[in-house]
Amino acid sequence: MAGHSKFKNIMHRKGRADSARSKLFSKLSREITVAAKSGLPDPNMNARLRLAVNNAKGESLPKDVIDRAIKKASGGDAGDYEEIRYEGFGPGGIGVIVEVLTDNRNRAAANVRSIFAKHGGNLGATGSVAFTWDRVGQIVYAAAAGSEDKVMEAAIEAGADDVESDEESHTIYTAFDQLSEVSHALEASLGAAKSTALAWRPKSRTPITGDGVATLMKLLEALDDDDDVQTVYSNEDIDAAELESLAG
Repeated sequence: MAGHSKFKNIMHRKGRADSARSKLFSKLSREITVAAKSGLPDPNMNARLRLAVNNAKGESLPKDVIDRAIKKASGGDAGDYEEIRYEGFGPGGIGVIVEVLTDNRNRAAANVRSIFAKHGGNLGATGSVAFTWDRVGQIVYAAAAGSEDKVMEAAIEAGADDVESDEESHTIYTAFDQLSEVSHALEASLGAAKSTALAWRPKSRTPITGDGVATLMKLLEALDDDDDVQTVYSNEDIDAAELESLAG
């Protein structure tokens, strides 16, 4: 699941194949299972599970698939998944944070390292990138939720810190410890969000142009396509005209 960045718009405009949709559903199901296993298998009694289920619904994951993912945790065959964060650099020194949920740490590490190497990047040590990012709450609404002004007003009233809007979505940022409070306030004024999560947000963005843009896109897509990878964040700053040329 791609983290919020300008780069995600390219991937959306290019269209998602059925196989990519299937991978997304698998990632959402895995998060539900792990969340259910980490606490009670009831979304009303398990905050992480509630978020996972709501996010899955936001991506139109069928109810029977959600139910099976929860039952899998209760049945004891969910496996032992480990949450791991990898940090590295893409073409042009672009910072990349990769969140993994895996039942095989060695496989995940080897795959992530290989993907970086094949696409002009390199895997760094833990902390080599994250120190220039903030850990925040992130709430995403579809563009149809309202105009930029309406969403901005709702976000301010709810106590959010910032809003980024484009033609596809509104992304609202909150303090790390205020995600639940702000998301509940927003739901009252804007309805259910497409996704609500703790996320990484760069304190600054790194410009990249020319051939490096296409190479970076391949790196991010390859990471997002890996079965163990849950979320990918990057801090690129790409000129709008260059984005359009790649999307076309």
